[in-house]
Amino acid sequence: MEKVVNKGGVVLACVTAFFVVCIWGTTFVQTKVLINAGLTPEEIFFFRFVLAYVMIVPFAGRRLFMNSVRDELVAIALGLTGGSLYFITENTALIYGYCSNVSLLVCVTPLTTAFLMGWLYPSERMNRKALLGSCVALFGVALVVFNGNFVLKLSPLADGLAFAACLCWTFYSVLMKYIQPRYGTLFIMRKVFGYGLLTIMPMFIGNMPRWDMVIDGGAAVWGNVLMLGCVASMLCFTLWNYVLDRLGTVRATNFIYFNPVVTMAASWLVLDECITWIALLGACLVLVGMYCAERCRTK
Repeated sequence: MEKVVNKGGVVLACVTAFFVVCIWGTTFVQTKVLINAGLTPEEIFFFRFVLAYVMIVPFAGRRLFMNSVRDELVAIALGLTGGSLYFITENTALIYGYCSNVSLLVCVTPLTTAFLMGWLYPSERMNRKALLGSCVALFGVALVVFNGNFVLKLSPLADGLAFAACLCWTFYSVLMKYIQPRYGTLFIMRKVFGYGLLTIMPMFIGNMPRWDMVIDGGAAVWGNVLMLGCVASMLCFTLWNYVLDRLGTVRATNFIYFNPVVTMAASWLVLDECITWIALLGACLVLVGMYCAERCRTK
């Protein structure tokens, strides 16, 4: 039975979604600051998920396991697709490829999610007008990430990893729709953070995370780690579950198109990166496309 949400609930969910993607849009800048300070992408992920796990444990209850082995395997898959595997593929793609290519490929996520969800759940299927709006938003994303310097150079390894990250978040969204009605949000997120940490540990064999880099790194380091762990992970992942529950997977995922717009603004403010009129046009197209996709979202 499809869940009915009143208009006020939809508005609140949309506002929450915008808040979450705004926070997630700034994480690129925060991660860049931490990498410049000497931390590896794996260490950054580890520290942010440790903080998120520690914060959520007191509120997630004492329950240890899901109701069935199947649900427990789904929880492990959530920890991989929304945690360790997603961040490893995306960050490794940034090392071997071009940021513009990676950003654009990751932002294909709303379309891949729409196609998969439409196949599995007819109620989530987009009509042609909504699909057109989504494509307009994606074209706007392309203008934003290239920022007037359109140089599309192929890198098979990096581009493949970026698309793998896109698929990771797609499957994370689909799996969350399956598991969410069965358990409380905080319990699910505790499992996601826990399994995300467990599945990243093989990356640290013989080279453990350097806690001293955070402790002795000063406010620029531990401040950004706290922001990533407490806000971008614990708070925003939990709020995203609320958005998925209220708006549905396809409608919620469309808000990801707005992510590069926030990154562009944050890079301009913090890193003093230039913004061209083409990027501003792209930002407008993102908003127009998102609006059209929302207004004509389903059959």
